[in-house]
Amino acid sequence: MTGEVFSVLILMLVFIVLSGLVSGSEVAFFSINLKDKAELEEESDDKQSQRVLTLLEKPKKLLATILIANNFINVAIVMFSTFVMGELMNEEAISPAVQFAIQVVLVTFIILLLGEVLPKVYATRYKVKLAKFMSSGLFGTQFFVGGLSNLLVASTLIIDKKIKKKRENISVDDLGYALDLTEDISNNTEEEKILKGIVKFGQTDVKQIMKPRMDVVAIENNLTYKEVLTSVQEGKYSRIPVYEDTFDTIKGVLYTKDLLPHLNEKEGFDWTKLVREAKFVPENKKLDDLLKDFQEQKRHIAIVVDEYGGSSGIVTLEDILEEIVGEITDEFDDDDIVFSKLDDNNYVFEGKTSLMDMYRVLEIEGEEFEEEKGEADTIAGFCIEQAGKILLKNERVSFKNYVFVIEAADKRRIKQVKLTVNKVEENV
Repeated sequence: MTGEVFSVLILMLVFIVLSGLVSGSEVAFFSINLKDKAELEEESDDKQSQRVLTLLEKPKKLLATILIANNFINVAIVMFSTFVMGELMNEEAISPAVQFAIQVVLVTFIILLLGEVLPKVYATRYKVKLAKFMSSGLFGTQFFVGGLSNLLVASTLIIDKKIKKKRENISVDDLGYALDLTEDISNNTEEEKILKGIVKFGQTDVKQIMKPRMDVVAIENNLTYKEVLTSVQEGKYSRIPVYEDTFDTIKGVLYTKDLLPHLNEKEGFDWTKLVREAKFVPENKKLDDLLKDFQEQKRHIAIVVDEYGGSSGIVTLEDILEEIVGEITDEFDDDDIVFSKLDDNNYVFEGKTSLMDMYRVLEIEGEEFEEEKGEADTIAGFCIEQAGKILLKNERVSFKNYVFVIEAADKRRIKQVKLTVNKVEENV
């Protein structure tokens, strides 16, 4: 081995070290979080800390500088290795094909291992330490390659604008998968529930959250003004549907605030002129679409109609928001418990409790129920769907590891259901 080859070999090793430092600095700088930045800001007397913060103020320029420097270094390593290998291979009279294979495989392995993988593994553990160490060198490098890095940053701005126009929306499935990946590291269960509510929001039908017609407080349009005031006081709702003859014939919605200027009117006052036009929505309308309609039309309530045009119930803005943030109560809401938890495996629900509410109580996704529920949206409806008939007291329905026992019922409907959750034994 000649002195020239030895010198180039030493120079090559120096550049491999530089490649590792520059590659590691990329991970180190861009792994620094808000907490790390706050700690660096507290070190106001440390010049290295302040240089790190200055470099992070222009992240695109910093990244361009790192990439330019790393590429120049890697090109130099390849040139040095070609010279060294060429000198050594010629002495042993190895064929050009073998020389080429050895150079490509060996040099690529060295650059990847020593110049990329190992430095970046180190940088993830000691990011702040490495960022401080490389801050001075990167400052100097920015001075020499500033023009080229600025050109790269400018070109990326043009590309960014074009990409933003063509960027596809992330699907709900992608969001759900991302949420599942972070499930084990989530520290805030309330935030997790909200995120899950957002993911499912666009897949939920109005029928699944509406208040059924049997539970709706409504008034008939032939009531006297005094009777209307009494109904408003008893119902304690700010918006009340008004119907003619039956609930299937909704004439509009009465806003109780519209009655305030007319509280002292006489018995014969024609209150029907205060009734506002009602909004009607189909049962299968998605919540995200309905929320958009409410926002655009400045409404808070809609009448839900079935495929035959009959009124199924009502849905409010509060019902929609509760699907994301959970139960919202005010001073007029009843505190009656719609379910009782007997123990960890046994619950008693009202038959009219929605399946969505049952999922929340049991803290399950409910996918198996959604696949088999058919047209049902309540626990009673699900039991009838599974049994194929209206169940009577003490009859039961088994579904996977769930057992539903009818606690109270009449000939028309199921009033109360006891749910037992059987633990599934996992195979070890």
